[in-house]
Amino acid sequence: MIKNNYIRRVLVLLCIFALLGGTLSPAFAGMIGTGELLATEQSLADRERLMATLSRDDVREQLATMGVDPAQAAERVARMTDAEVVALNERLDELPVGSASVLGVVLLLFIVFVITDVIGATDIFPFIRPAR
Repeated sequence: MIKNNYIRRVLVLLCIFALLGGTLSPAFAGMIGTGELLATEQSLADRERLMATLSRDDVREQLATMGVDPAQAAERVARMTDAEVVALNERLDELPVGSASVLGVVLLLFIVFVITDVIGATDIFPFIRPAR
């Protein structure tokens, strides 16, 4: 019985400290500006557009032909910064419409992957050794 009372008291004290700790922590709130909200939405839209391009069958086939796993390409695009995604989408807008655009997209992605392999961010191509 003594052991049960001791355990009960310790549990009650732990609960009290947990409740006090939760109520004493300050809450921070702030206004989000319209510019920040639009920038976030634009970056999400740019990333979705690039992922949609990667999910096209012709792009996936071309990537596979060049030895790039489409899943690794999608993973790399997911890890790109917003500025890299914007730059890549701008390059996609400059490409001509049609079959040449597919080759251009694949070539552009290939160049991006080669650069990331050279700097050591990825290890997609075994024939490229990262610069140290």
